[in-house]
Amino acid sequence: MIIAERKPIQEILEMVRNHQRILMVGCKGCVTVCNAGGKKEVAILASALRIARRKQGKPITIDELTLDRQCEPEFIAWLDDPIKKNDYDAIISLACSIGPQYIAEAFDTMVVLPGLNTSFMGGTLEHGIWGEYCAACGSCEIHNFGGLCPITRCAKGLLNGPCGGSVDGKCEVSKDLDCIWEIIYERMKKLGQLDRLGQKIAAKDWSTSLSGGPRKIIREDLTI
Repeated sequence: MIIAERKPIQEILEMVRNHQRILMVGCKGCVTVCNAGGKKEVAILASALRIARRKQGKPITIDELTLDRQCEPEFIAWLDDPIKKNDYDAIISLACSIGPQYIAEAFDTMVVLPGLNTSFMGGTLEHGIWGEYCAACGSCEIHNFGGLCPITRCAKGLLNGPCGGSVDGKCEVSKDLDCIWEIIYERMKKLGQLDRLGQKIAAKDWSTSLSGGPRKIIREDLTI
């Protein structure tokens, strides 16, 4: 899932300093799972902004709405009625950065502000802790590494074995970071596939990644 975290309250206050009536829009997708932009987080942030602005002597009106998702146009369309019926001068999106961009494109006369920082694609390590697992490079090769991704989980993105900096299974970048290559080795050993680690992996073709510009996937069997 996409992992995000809320921007500092002072940064958001600065973004809304010239706005008086705001629609804050949450998302029930990934950012709800990582406790950054769901209905609860919308309510907490809206209350915090109201209190802060009241203390500044500049009261602010904030309406709250949480969409099923902000990464699909049909859900963004649910904003049509509230925007038409209310004189909002800004929208705060609590979603990954796809959300505010979709809202901005759908409502081109509205000021749209991001309430979150989009961090990475990852998974839950334990309650309240998330880790990065995928760089969305567009050409997955984890079948060569026991189902694990050295591109993302190795600090140097090495594809042909570890560097010489790991100590006792820990990365030289941080003692809290496991060396993924040691984990890959142990996994391949259990699978009886250590011989595969002796095969040279060619330099990665990064044309499928963001370095080739914004990407698009077209499924002709699904298009209308």
